[in-house]
Amino acid sequence: MSGLIKLAAVRQALRIRNGAYFASSTRFEAFQMGDVKAIEKAVEALPPAELAEFRHWFAEYDAAAWDRQIEDDAAKGKLDQLAAEALADYRSGSTREP
Repeated sequence: MSGLIKLAAVRQALRIRNGAYFASSTRFEAFQMGDVKAIEKAVEALPPAELAEFRHWFAEYDAAAWDRQIEDDAAKGKLDQLAAEALADYRSGSTREP
C-alpha cells in the first residue's frame, strides 16, 4: 500500500460488519484482514489532533463492541449463573453497599 493510511482509512479498515473486519473502499483493496502491523504504523503516523480523534472514535467503537458481546452472552444464557449467584448473595444478606 503506498503512502500513509490516514485516519479515515484506519477507521474503515477496523469497522465490523457481521463480526468480520472488512475494507469497503476500492482504494484499500490491498488491505488484508489481520494486517495489524499496517494499522499500528498508520496510527503511529497520525498527527496529534488526528490521533486524539482516532482515540475518541476507537473508545466508542470498543465500548459498542463490548456492549454487543455482553448482549449476545446474555441472550445465549452465558450470564445466567452469575446473575443467579449475585441474586442469591443479595437475598441472603451477604452483600453490602459500596
